Amino acid sequence: MHEKGLIHGRPRRPHGLTRAATEIQEEENLIKQDFRADTPYQKLLTDITQIGCLDGKLYISPIMDCFNGEILSLQMDDNMRKELCINTLKAVACRYPVRGATLHSDRGSQYTSEAFKKKLSEYGMLQSLSGVAHCYDNARMESFFATLKKELLYRIPTYRMPMAEVKSIIFRYVFIYYNRKRVYTVSYTHLADQL
Repeated sequence: MHEKGLIHGRPRRPHGLTRAATEIQEEENLIKQDFRADTPYQKLLTDITQIGCLDGKLYISPIMDCFNGEILSLQMDDNMRKELCINTLKAVACRYPVRGATLHSDRGSQYTSEAFKKKLSEYGMLQSLSGVAHCYDNARMESFFATLKKELLYRIPTYRMPMAEVKSIIFRYVFIYYNRKRVYTVSYTHLADQL
């Protein structure tokens, strides 16, 4: 059958991205899973998550400071267009000295859009992007979302609540409880000194 050309050889396994594209990705990932920062506003993380509400999906876009895990900005909307992320970025730039900071995100279309890159440049910030299918590149931000959902959103019936009410609950959780009362970063050297 081989002689007659009836047997097909093994299919070639695709190698995905070209080597050049992979190298470019590595260059664009400035954080490289090192979520420690010596000073505030040095390394910032962002991403988007969603939660179901009575009147549709609510998209949540925070920016976290790696220095202490504080959420610096939080915007929410009923869509996940680039304007949501740009508004989150504007809110941080208006309140904090972020010039020279590195902002890390995934490669979503919102973060790779020209409008978002232009705003980053306007605020003097560097962009860092996760590699394709590298879920651990933004693990600390994903961890925040897991905490938000486990401690708050999965305990209340958001799917039976209007979006405005869910927004209010999330804002209070983040800015009253999470940022002020919850312990999110422990320096073990300082902890040892206290014991």
